[in-house]
Amino acid sequence: MKWSLIAVGSLAWAALFAEVQARPFLVVAYNVENLFDVDGLAGFEDYAPTTYTRAHALTKLQNIARVVGQFEQGRGPDILIFSEIEADLSPGMAPPDYGAILARYRGISIAEMLGDRFDREIGDLPAEALLAKALEDRGLAGYTVVAGEDVAAPGTTRRLEQKNVVFTRFPVKSARSHPTLDARAILEVVVEVDGAPLYIFANHWKSGASDPATEPTRVANAWTLRRRLDEIFRADPNADVVLGGDFNSQYNQKRRYPQLGITGMNDVLGSQGNELAIRGAGPDLYNLWYELPPAERGSDTFRGEWGTLIHLLVSRGLYDFRGVQYVDNSFGVAKFPGLNADARGLPVRWSAAGPAGSGFSDHFPVFARFITVADGRADRTLALQRASVEQVELEGPVKIEMDLPALALRLGDLPPGAAIRSDAYKGRIFLVEGRVAPGERLAIEFAGEIYDIWSFDEPLRKKLREQYPAGAQLRFYGELGQYRGRWQFVIQDPGWVL
Repeated sequence: MKWSLIAVGSLAWAALFAEVQARPFLVVAYNVENLFDVDGLAGFEDYAPTTYTRAHALTKLQNIARVVGQFEQGRGPDILIFSEIEADLSPGMAPPDYGAILARYRGISIAEMLGDRFDREIGDLPAEALLAKALEDRGLAGYTVVAGEDVAAPGTTRRLEQKNVVFTRFPVKSARSHPTLDARAILEVVVEVDGAPLYIFANHWKSGASDPATEPTRVANAWTLRRRLDEIFRADPNADVVLGGDFNSQYNQKRRYPQLGITGMNDVLGSQGNELAIRGAGPDLYNLWYELPPAERGSDTFRGEWGTLIHLLVSRGLYDFRGVQYVDNSFGVAKFPGLNADARGLPVRWSAAGPAGSGFSDHFPVFARFITVADGRADRTLALQRASVEQVELEGPVKIEMDLPALALRLGDLPPGAAIRSDAYKGRIFLVEGRVAPGERLAIEFAGEIYDIWSFDEPLRKKLREQYPAGAQLRFYGELGQYRGRWQFVIQDPGWVL
């Protein structure tokens, strides 16, 4: 699988490209699932001080750093595009000086900062500053931090709680935030790579990928980005541009959800899968999801299906021999078994349960490699192997395949006295059998305790309620989880009911 390419270290890549004096570097896009600071102010109920403590923040920060540290033999990527970092609710009078913050706390660890050494000054630090410190503690240093501004387009209906942030080891030439409707400002950062400008756009569009009611907002988000791209390409059709982040859209948004009509991703932005087409005067963007076989396209999950909400897209300039160049077939999904991927190969998402929380994110990072080329030839084009010329996108979603009988835990499999309601079993699939409990909620008596039963399939929930009254025996496969403090089993598919 392509994601295994991350095991190739920077030294190997440097040797591979030494003959042409190319500089290899890695770009990673990562939705970290709500990294919040510790100032006690939060717009989301789940991140109030009573449920998101300094211990929770420390776990979250160190786990993100563990994932980032898997790249480049522990050195980390040279460019990180982060989504879902909290928009600071207690900003200072001036933008943070991240370098000065790191210098100030260099003698102590992030664990000490959020532990015995915690004070009001640390509490006022924004989440991205804490993250920079957590990365530095793991030897992931040298980053310039650029945070998106808390700005939104006219007509935005509510305060936005998150922002986009870019960490880069390359010199930053300029940065600006583009307000967009009901979504995080699109962050544009221009860096200099061996003297060549590279445009980075960090995105987090409106949520609700399959919802016709929210697609017009994503169309507006796409127009914000598209208009800026058109300005850049009018000045230089071969400009080197990387678009990354959480677009809350599938790579085949238009085909997967035909009920949406005009889509932001495919119709407005122009994301497409013909890698050869961007050599001409037509499409100017290529979506790197098309580098993978259809069955491997997935970085997040929803209702038993793989999704592709996190993207990296590249411009035509990244295929020429001037400035920065994409490394053919280097795109992949960063699944690390035993770390951010569970036994089923699914994301180990963040959980605030317990005194310090656990988990990583509901999204896997995606990555791609790039090099610099010195011959300055915008008229020459990179020779491709297995170039994607995909015209008809995969119509249906990729189902998450599970061998339920092999995966499911049974009560007899557990050690004597094992507590099911624990982080050790959260996310695991159980073979559940018991009596339906009385009450308004659909619930079951299992192993001496009451668990809610939930499914995202509304007709299935209704059918279960009608067919299984209180006291009836019910047997099914269920994924153990928590929602607003209540323990539940989630039935992902009607076939899970036995």
